[in-house]
Amino acid sequence: MELPQNIQHQIAQFQQLQQQAQAISMQKQNVEIQLKETQKAVEELKKTEEDSDIYKTAGNLLLKVKKEDISKELEEKVETLELREKTIKRQEERIMQRLQEMQSTIQDAMKNAGIQPGLGT
Repeated sequence: MELPQNIQHQIAQFQQLQQQAQAISMQKQNVEIQLKETQKAVEELKKTEEDSDIYKTAGNLLLKVKKEDISKELEEKVETLELREKTIKRQEERIMQRLQEMQSTIQDAMKNAGIQPGLGT
């Protein structure tokens, strides 16, 4: 049975939104991993002696840095990642809400057209 054009269009939009949700989920996972790694580095740095040699990677190089400089840099990175994580979570929530709304709209349109809906999120 041929789906009406408007329903086909809604389903295509729904599928695009599902792809966006998947991409945002991957971004969120990446940010969460970076955040955990950076927080771990901050904790390890706090355990080191003040006069310890500290190195950071810069491409293929290891550069000696001051503990206070790298501490500040890592704390700023944690703040940035936390903010990014919050932003991504809000985007994810909006997209998931939109997906639910679209699913209901499509199901209603299919019922009104006499078609048995079979969408899953």
